[in-house]
Amino acid sequence: MTKQPNSNPPIAKKVNKKLSIHGDTRIDPYYWLNKRENPEVIAYLEAENAYKDANLAHTKDFQNQLFEEIKGRIKQDDQSVPYKENGYFYITRYEKGQEYPIYSRRKETLEATDEILLNVNELAKPYDYYDVSGLSVSPNNQLLAYGEDTVSRRIYTIRFKDLETGEMLEDKIPNVTGSAVWANDNKTLFYTIKDEALRPYKVFKHVLGTPVSEDVEIFHEEDATFLAFAYKSKSKKYIVIGSYARLTNEYRVLDANKPDGEFRVIQERIRGLEYSVAHFEDKFYIRTNWDAQNFKIMMTDEFKTSRENWEEVIPHRPDVLIEDMDVFKDFLVLSERVKGITQIKIRPWSGEEHYIDFGEDAFMAYVSVNPDFDTSLLRVAYNSMTTPNSTFDYDTNNRSLKLLKQQEVIGDFDSANYRTERLFATARDGVQVPISIVYHKDFKKDGQAPLLMYGYGSYGSSMEPYFSSVRLSMLDRGFAYAIIHVRGGEELGRHWYDTGKLLNKKNTFHDFIDCAEFLLSQNYTSSDKLFAMGGSAGGLLMGAIVNMRPDLWKGIISAVPFVDVVTTMLDDSIPLTTGEYDEWGNPNEEKYYHYIKSYSPYDNIESKDYPSMLITTGLHDSQVQYWEPAKYVAKLREVKTDDNILLLHTNMTAGHGGKSGRFERLHEVAMEYAFIFDLIGIKK
Repeated sequence: MTKQPNSNPPIAKKVNKKLSIHGDTRIDPYYWLNKRENPEVIAYLEAENAYKDANLAHTKDFQNQLFEEIKGRIKQDDQSVPYKENGYFYITRYEKGQEYPIYSRRKETLEATDEILLNVNELAKPYDYYDVSGLSVSPNNQLLAYGEDTVSRRIYTIRFKDLETGEMLEDKIPNVTGSAVWANDNKTLFYTIKDEALRPYKVFKHVLGTPVSEDVEIFHEEDATFLAFAYKSKSKKYIVIGSYARLTNEYRVLDANKPDGEFRVIQERIRGLEYSVAHFEDKFYIRTNWDAQNFKIMMTDEFKTSRENWEEVIPHRPDVLIEDMDVFKDFLVLSERVKGITQIKIRPWSGEEHYIDFGEDAFMAYVSVNPDFDTSLLRVAYNSMTTPNSTFDYDTNNRSLKLLKQQEVIGDFDSANYRTERLFATARDGVQVPISIVYHKDFKKDGQAPLLMYGYGSYGSSMEPYFSSVRLSMLDRGFAYAIIHVRGGEELGRHWYDTGKLLNKKNTFHDFIDCAEFLLSQNYTSSDKLFAMGGSAGGLLMGAIVNMRPDLWKGIISAVPFVDVVTTMLDDSIPLTTGEYDEWGNPNEEKYYHYIKSYSPYDNIESKDYPSMLITTGLHDSQVQYWEPAKYVAKLREVKTDDNILLLHTNMTAGHGGKSGRFERLHEVAMEYAFIFDLIGIKK
């Protein structure tokens, strides 16, 4: 499938639009595609879908085979490890043949009667898309609040259920983030609404049984570069309102027993000051970057919370990034990233600190649900590229791990059949870039095997060396899979993020390309069998590297890609734009405009050969609007000089995360895999 088929691809009409700023003018012939209510736009997207279907028709049986193969590894009648909170064990389970979870609880003991909180399968029946978010039970255990999204724009409506009678309450709160926070009176809730750009910006107070029109505005985040949110402290003493920008935080708290009281600020915002708070007894514990690039832990009296009162508990270390903390009666738990891997440290209030020993060099570990303060057991989760997700209780006294559950991979899976490595490639500026790679034990490093590289590299989001049962369909067909830990993530500390954003953004793209050349030089693969994949900001990475070095790749999969960077960042009516200035720069400032323009994938498409490409998007995407990939494909069709396949897949009923449900989204995975396999002649 390296050649375009006989059917002609859709050709989008051109309507030139001048976009001028800083004395520079860009001509955008496909700007008109940004109106989803325009029938011509829908017709074009449907034509692209039809063209994609025609080009992949010969792989349809293979796609179905892959779907059943991937689905077949997933245990259909499965449930989570129960956790206990406020007198109840909470369980999430799936039943055979069902797409959605069933949320339930059991009072005091796991032998008690199962109480169904929500059967999402029933709720989802009337909708093409359905998502439940933010389940929250009232302090007296009698009421449930939850958010539902039926469009896939991440715009939720809060609904309420009486858990004693099973009846739904009449209260409905629209246009929210999906979560509500209960005050301790069991009738007052705090929630966050979104503006037209889908920015969470106002916190309101609702009293059950009263009209939503009478809800009181508690907080208005007027700075368009900040997002607002609300939650309850683990101690249950405080309602917390947070304001978040990429580089700045501010928190205010209210006694949860006094929902009509006034919130007080922990520490007023100072640009560049990041902090988060955890309450325990009469103290707030604070994780902050104040004079600490990789963060440190401070402590302060709960009523003397401004920065001058903070006392150091754990100092800054230049080689260890403190990612998170959790407070317990007898110890503090830290999630620390050491040499790219997250380690979990136990720090007793008195005694010797230590890391949990998982027995592997490269893995993904994180602190799970731990609602109680007074316990010596810590619930943690762990997996690696060869070890399925595992849930443990860790005894902090005798330092022992008790396995509660390991993800069951149905079929003949044996972790001993796979190998993983941690490699380091030297980037063009001498920096060592980590690579996590996995392959079947029969994989040979002779340059003849196919390899898929995956990358992201933005927002300080670290890509973990995680397990995927889906990925086995590649490994068992001879592929290696490599996660490239490029700058822009935070794998090697905050400096790894700082040197991959704003005016350093091109380091992200250079790192990925340099790692590709390293893998080629080490005979892991060859250019005619090398593939790359990324989504969202990882789709920007795909667009940049394919413009810079199209010769390196056999094929590219770019999912919901952020590719029209200049135009989007100049339009503050688009969701996320204003909050992104600290990540990409504000192109209303000339230096950022020219730098962003120099790498923006859409603006740098050239008349040259490109590899085969599959681009995916969702019509209702709230994060990266569908028109970015649509414009990108239209321009590529016009300009590129090769005969390689170029396909656009638009999910007309979904958004950024694709279809809802447990299995439905796997159809798109099967399509992506079939696309790659077909390019190198794998037919089954």
